[in-house]
Amino acid sequence: MTAALAAAAGAVGFSHSTLASPTQANSAVNLAALSLDSGQQLSGITTARIQARQLATRDSSRVQLADPTTKKQSAAAKLAQARAAKLTATQALTAKRASALAAAKAKAEAAEKKARESATRCEMMISGYHITATFGQGGSRWARTHTGTDFAAPIGTKIRSVMKGVVIFAGHAGAYGRQVQVRHEDGTVTWYNHMSKFSVEVGETVYAGDEVGRVGMSGNTTGPHLHFEVRPGNGDPINPLPWLRNHCGLNP
Repeated sequence: MTAALAAAAGAVGFSHSTLASPTQANSAVNLAALSLDSGQQLSGITTARIQARQLATRDSSRVQLADPTTKKQSAAAKLAQARAAKLTATQALTAKRASALAAAKAKAEAAEKKARESATRCEMMISGYHITATFGQGGSRWARTHTGTDFAAPIGTKIRSVMKGVVIFAGHAGAYGRQVQVRHEDGTVTWYNHMSKFSVEVGETVYAGDEVGRVGMSGNTTGPHLHFEVRPGNGDPINPLPWLRNHCGLNP
């Protein structure tokens, strides 16, 4: 600092002992220069104003230096918000899809239940069979002509109700062996005979395809088979094969 500036600095209240830092020294020089240019010493108020302006300039410079960090923090915050919004949207879409799938499943199950419980739906009584005797057939095995159709199958093969109905008999029936009778909604009764076991009880409602028993050799029989009869109005038996074709759309 020149002698003139040093003197001016002393005039505005700065001594060498107070110029401990470059910032203070610069302030002193600036104030001294102003004092010399004006040709007079600065007042205390003017000095304070100049110092305040210099302090503001310094703080502004610090803010500008910190600005890149602030921008990074702001960008990170915006990215976090965008990710959170995307996650929320994804969760909402997943929930919507799950709800739609549940509704579709419930609808399908309701339709399936309605179809299953239909009084007109039919299913074949047995699978894996071959016919060994037909309706009206004569022979020494029967006291009179054959009153049903025989479906031979291995012992234990499932026997199913041909249509929806109510079980009106489940017990032993002499030459018929173990027998189940199902009355359908039009009054027709179907008989299932020679079973090895029952799967239903009297009063139980069964649907087309529901198991009523298993193939056996109980009663008057020479081999395991289902003796199936159809009796409209629970009266005399009719030929089961045309009934299955015409009434149920089945072709044994």
